[in-house]
Amino acid sequence: MKAEGLQRTGSFKVRGAVNAIAALAPEARARGIVTMSAGNHAVAVAYAARAYGAPVVVAMPETAPRVKVEMTRAYGGRIEFAPDVTRLMPVVEQARERGMTFVHPFDDPLVIAGQGTVGLEIADDAPDLHLVVVPVGGGGLVSGIATAVRARLPSARVVAVEPAGAPKVRRSLDEGRIVRLERVDTIADGCAPPYCGGIAFDVIRELVDDVVLVDDAAIADAMRVVFDAVRVVVEP
Repeated sequence: MKAEGLQRTGSFKVRGAVNAIAALAPEARARGIVTMSAGNHAVAVAYAARAYGAPVVVAMPETAPRVKVEMTRAYGGRIEFAPDVTRLMPVVEQARERGMTFVHPFDDPLVIAGQGTVGLEIADDAPDLHLVVVPVGGGGLVSGIATAVRARLPSARVVAVEPAGAPKVRRSLDEGRIVRLERVDTIADGCAPPYCGGIAFDVIRELVDDVVLVDDAAIADAMRVVFDAVRVVVEP
């Protein structure tokens, strides 16, 4: 198990956020950063922006977990709420009109490359592995991991796991185009974007062997299994 919940800010998202913001020109950072997120990416961008002295605006759904809202604010993020995850882009567009740089949570090559360092570490730690299982939301993590693992361990399979209540990647693959969901319904808020990114979609089609749907009951059961097996509390 790759325990990214023990990362600074509490998830793998800090990898991509730091990579993307570090790559910006100083004048772009001075104008500020904007992003959208149900929680983990919001916290990560706020952390990374503070490290570089950049102001940050975060569009979050009103349903975002309170702990993630509080963490985002603790790192200096200014939050603007939208009714749900399907209506975050207007906040982002307003900030971009003011000159802020948008750091997308999963459809940005620098963010994907940062998340891909998880795959590099997996390959270094387990060079004989034959299967990597990765949760998928917008696709940034699995596309980064798949790129890294296939480069280092070309015979290994990569399988993505997606909530049945937010099947945007599975449906997109089945229909051969990016499908935007009108509604999501899952306890796994970190895996609940209404669509997958275009960059990620292309990588998933090429490098990911399968996308498997699991229901919320199975997700909750997996949380219990992880706690019983390794005494680590993970989010859905």
